[in-house]
Amino acid sequence: MKTSQIAIASVLFLSTCAAHADVSANIGFANDYYYRGIFQAQSSASAGVDYEQGGFFAGTWAADVKDGLEIDGYFGYGGDVGDFAYSVGYTGYFYTGDFDDTYQEINLGGSFGLLALDVAIGEYENFSGPTQDYTYYALTLEKDGFYGKYAGFSQDFSGEYFELGYSTTVAEIDLGLTLIFNDKDLSGDGDSDQALVLSIGKSFDIN
Repeated sequence: MKTSQIAIASVLFLSTCAAHADVSANIGFANDYYYRGIFQAQSSASAGVDYEQGGFFAGTWAADVKDGLEIDGYFGYGGDVGDFAYSVGYTGYFYTGDFDDTYQEINLGGSFGLLALDVAIGEYENFSGPTQDYTYYALTLEKDGFYGKYAGFSQDFSGEYFELGYSTTVAEIDLGLTLIFNDKDLSGDGDSDQALVLSIGKSFDIN
């Protein structure tokens, strides 16, 4: 399915279900857009819509990557068993320009207390080259808005990174500060790299 078709289908689906579930929208801006330790773009604006009913969730999110837009679509289910929280879902990453090619992945997550483990098992279409498989893993420790994350890739992708961050809400505005340390496989310039990311955003209930 083409990017435009996915975006339209997501909007129609969320609009249809709005009367029966929680629907919210969000907008944001970051001085640098990093995703999974990899630099994407400077001065990136973003926006998204999310739907949730019971444990089911779905949504779409877009960000400016300078050469067009990154448009993500996702859905899944999450729940709790005692103090253990879990989730399983799908995410697709699509691009309107030539910035990158399509990624599609299955997402698995679990958390207990302060500790969370996330795993993504994905496939990268890789333009005209051979399709590549990858596994992403992230272990996060979080308390009172502060967090530390160790994450990386395996299979056809490689690289590791570490994040330290803090997020808070002031006057209904979401603020974030993240320090990223990535290795040479993720930095793109043959050497390890560091970045300080400042972000600001706001969420809205629309039902």
